[in-house]
Amino acid sequence: MRFHEHGSRDVLRYEDAPDPVVGPGDVLVRVRACCVNRFDVSLRETGSRKNLPLPWTLGVEFAGEVAGWGSDVSGLAEGERVWVLHELTCLRCEYCLAGKDNLCERPEMWGVDRPGGYAEYVAAPAWAVFHLPDTVSFEIAAASQAAWVTAWHMLTTRAHVVPGETVLVSAAAGGVGLAAVQVAKLAGARVIATAGSEEKRAFALAEGADEVIDHYGGDVTAQVLELTDGRGVDVAIDNVGGELFMACLGALRKDGRIVFCGGHGGAVVPFDLLPAFRSEWQVLGARTGTTQEHRIVMQHVAEGKLTPRVHVALPLEETQEAHRVLEESEHRGRVVVLP
Repeated sequence: MRFHEHGSRDVLRYEDAPDPVVGPGDVLVRVRACCVNRFDVSLRETGSRKNLPLPWTLGVEFAGEVAGWGSDVSGLAEGERVWVLHELTCLRCEYCLAGKDNLCERPEMWGVDRPGGYAEYVAAPAWAVFHLPDTVSFEIAAASQAAWVTAWHMLTTRAHVVPGETVLVSAAAGGVGLAAVQVAKLAGARVIATAGSEEKRAFALAEGADEVIDHYGGDVTAQVLELTDGRGVDVAIDNVGGELFMACLGALRKDGRIVFCGGHGGAVVPFDLLPAFRSEWQVLGARTGTTQEHRIVMQHVAEGKLTPRVHVALPLEETQEAHRVLEESEHRGRVVVLP
């Protein structure tokens, strides 16, 4: 599934494309499931500040089976179930060598820097290909990567959430939001979630949120302060930006932490320095997690400690419909396409 020009979802074409070239250190992966991200929509529409060579194949996170390998690769079997690290790192820069490879100076993300998983086959470096336990379906494996490791990184590495703290999670029915609810509960926190519809609020409660508020139905900051008896939350997790970021910021207690990872609701916000330094708020950006954090998350998924949700899984030829579901915010959990 490729596009030859930027634009609406109608530019997506289901067509034949050349097979990927398998290098000596590569594994040929037969893709069985690929997650669809809101970032894919931005890349398709405008390129999202990336100069993509057209035609282009999207798809950041995927899972499948081993279909072949290069001459320098050993220890694999035809048909072995695998998942692939969604962002490749250089393995050599100071951040990679320090174990902070999520900050790699020369990262390459599938669907952004390399043709992605909206395809039957992908050739991936063997070091980035990991065994997938039989207890995890291909759909769940594809849905367990970018959003879930990002939420894990935000809560455990950046915010250092501890049992008994109160965490505010924005847009809790989406990919990162749902993951953040579950990760915060696993850490022993109380979770206040926001969602934009009655159905999504019910979904967030069913997934573990202790309280949920309508982020379209009034002053989010005031509602959170009421739920916390005026104290505010210890941690706010925001993946939306814009007005919701500002509402989450205002809901922090003194010495509270806000961690943010997205800005599709508005990447530029009015930030008042006075309350920030007077309350000693910590404002923390977050990318995706490290390779080690990926492995931890996938292990928790395999053990049932974290349970990603797939809203819908569609055949690859129906990727336009998958993009529509994301564009119209119908999803509760992840959207997956199946080559």
